[in-house]
Amino acid sequence: MSRQPLFISGLDLADIVLNSGLLELSCGGIKDLQTETSSDKQGSSSLSLRYKLDKKSKYTLIAFTTSTLSKKELLQQGGDLVSSKTLEELELPIFDFLCTERNRSFSIHRGAITLFKAHFKELSQLKTQIHDLKTGELLRTPLIVTGHSIGGSVASLFTLWLLDNIKKLQPPPKLPLCITFGSPFIGNQGLRQAILECSTWNSCFLHVVGNKDLFPKASISHNDTTQSAIEEYKAFGTFILCSERGCACVDDLVVVSRLLESTQRQDSCEAQEIDYYVEMVNDLKSKVIIRGNSERDPSHMHPLKAGIILQLETIGVEMTTQRKVDNNNLISKLEEREKILMAERVQTMDPRKKLNQIKIKMAHLEWYNKICKTKGIGYYDCYKNQLGSSDREVTRLKKFLTNYWKSFVEGVERKPQKEGSFIRGTWLYSGRNYRRMVEPLDIAEYYRDSDKRDYQAHGRSRHYILLEKWQEDDAEKLKSPPNNKKKQNVSGILTEDSCFWAKVEDALISCKLLKSGTSSAVEKQLAKENLHMFEQYALNQINNDALSPEIFLKESSFMKWWKTFQEIIEASHDSPLSDFMKNERYLQYEKRSTFLQ
Repeated sequence: MSRQPLFISGLDLADIVLNSGLLELSCGGIKDLQTETSSDKQGSSSLSLRYKLDKKSKYTLIAFTTSTLSKKELLQQGGDLVSSKTLEELELPIFDFLCTERNRSFSIHRGAITLFKAHFKELSQLKTQIHDLKTGELLRTPLIVTGHSIGGSVASLFTLWLLDNIKKLQPPPKLPLCITFGSPFIGNQGLRQAILECSTWNSCFLHVVGNKDLFPKASISHNDTTQSAIEEYKAFGTFILCSERGCACVDDLVVVSRLLESTQRQDSCEAQEIDYYVEMVNDLKSKVIIRGNSERDPSHMHPLKAGIILQLETIGVEMTTQRKVDNNNLISKLEEREKILMAERVQTMDPRKKLNQIKIKMAHLEWYNKICKTKGIGYYDCYKNQLGSSDREVTRLKKFLTNYWKSFVEGVERKPQKEGSFIRGTWLYSGRNYRRMVEPLDIAEYYRDSDKRDYQAHGRSRHYILLEKWQEDDAEKLKSPPNNKKKQNVSGILTEDSCFWAKVEDALISCKLLKSGTSSAVEKQLAKENLHMFEQYALNQINNDALSPEIFLKESSFMKWWKTFQEIIEASHDSPLSDFMKNERYLQYEKRSTFLQ
């Protein structure tokens, strides 16, 4: 029986990074910059920042560094966080783009932002040197931005600044890579969330942390003392955790903090200079070449647990008897975390399987739709009135489908789209059908409360708005003449405007206002105008064969509106819609044919 492989993907990924030469190139660039500026008197300033732009034929490197005095002073006075609101007051609004509708605030390391602000003019000039002045694009060669300690924090902020400019360009250019050595976390959950919302941004940051370097672990110490979760530092990007025994790549941001915490209380832990990282990278690179299989015998334990222990040993966690209880707790937590992540990966591995589940749920709704028609009341009104157990079952189906599509829309928003492209046609088509089938149910729930009105302004979920916009944008690009489209019978279509029933409900409210003796003259005039617009709208939908025939069922809300409308309009009132309804031409409506949309 073959032995199961150790779970050591983090070690393998770290080997790949080491062999790429990126770490050697980056820390070497920082070391060269420090050597060039070590005799510069200005380097002793408490707000000293030095940078070097090195343009090569195959890459462009920007290195940042600060003096030892500057690092110590900024660490002492800059452990706390500065909120985005305070940044506005400090007249440094360039990171406003990190505030979004879902993420309204963030905070940044005070020492890092203080240094960034003090050198903002020079950093602005540096930014212009790596952009094409005519197109605004970054230079064509790959860009690496790197820094050590608090200089690495500035490198991260500078990279974020660049990423904001890049996302405005079409097509987007190659993204920069930021590599830091021994840098502290630079922001809270708000900053992390802003970066994660742009799916490619998080992959632009690689943080190297040695087990004997105290400086990057200062963020963990800060979190131990703060009383507010908002003021806690949170990691972003990918981490390479190193010791003299080896290194491991960690991209789970929850695990990163636990691993750094496990090494921060070592007796040999102190603030390290860039020489520490230069020596470690060179040493580890040579070890990678000669490293064979692990000397540890994992045959007596689960491969996942064995792999975790091997990674802990590799990154320098002291596996001593004195720390046995703490280490066992850590291993258990990491095992549990990895099992959760593996389960999530299995669920999201094949989105087509998930889409098939969605199609099955939609088929149940279509069956419910057919049953409602046999009752003479229709899909919308049947659900609104909650007449039976099947209506309540539909509520559970609706919740499942809505959660899926909300999550899907949020994911699409986070992903940068290629110029002129949107979500794939299969999902676009399914999203359209979902919106036409499920949004009427949301409208029914909204108007169950008789005090509510104007669903589109006050009740419509944002994910419906975006699904509709994407469909319209796609339809605009794919316009074709009618003779290229297939026809189908109107009897089988869903109403194209998923907000149709909201307009019917608002028209019913306008009728009530006109009938009410307590309505003001202004309210009645506005109600008349709304009813006139609804007449025009309904007629256009009928003429375009865009309505499901269920709206003409005897007990539907639309027919209730028509009956009420007839009672309040003047006898002389004449309109195309009135003619269509009075002459009962709607009875022939479902026999029409329309082009597939």
